[in-house]
Amino acid sequence: MKLNKDFYLNENVVDVAKSLLGKYLFTNFNGSICGGYITETEAYAGVTDKASHAYNNHRTARTEMMYKEGGIAYVYLCYGMYSLFNVVSNKENIPHAVLIRGLTATEGLETIAERIKIADLNKYKLDGPGKLSKALGIHYSQSGINLYGSTIWIEDRGLNINEENIKTTKRVGVDYAEEDAHLPYRFIYKPVN
Repeated sequence: MKLNKDFYLNENVVDVAKSLLGKYLFTNFNGSICGGYITETEAYAGVTDKASHAYNNHRTARTEMMYKEGGIAYVYLCYGMYSLFNVVSNKENIPHAVLIRGLTATEGLETIAERIKIADLNKYKLDGPGKLSKALGIHYSQSGINLYGSTIWIEDRGLNINEENIKTTKRVGVDYAEEDAHLPYRFIYKPVN
């Protein structure tokens, strides 16, 4: 079942980031459905978070998507080459977002392998937000797309995540954010085999 509006309007972005673990992210481009369950996320708490693109109410054409009502994609170009996919949450004008950093692919494996030019998907793990977006066909031009539609969406398929299977750490690559670089806003799902 696709996630509903209430999920995305949650005011606690850290809760949203943790709750996205185990949810299934899918894309459908040119009739090819690809996706799998989310294994790593990072929360960005808007205007008060020095690591957020919207820190101190920063508004540009790129960040404007973060200020929309939750339930849309915020996809931006990083280092001029990687499209990074974020889920916008909270109410309009509160720019919270969750970066999707990792996923275990379960559908569209041949298409995914072709997109990232790899024969073995390393047990179908897509670690790293740039690789994840490339594998799922997500491009920064799709920023603002509605997550309730049939192009990019997230489903709850009942995968239960136990708290002891979640590793919490500081975020990656945000050293510029001073004290906020150390916030425990990164969540990794480590299933017990």
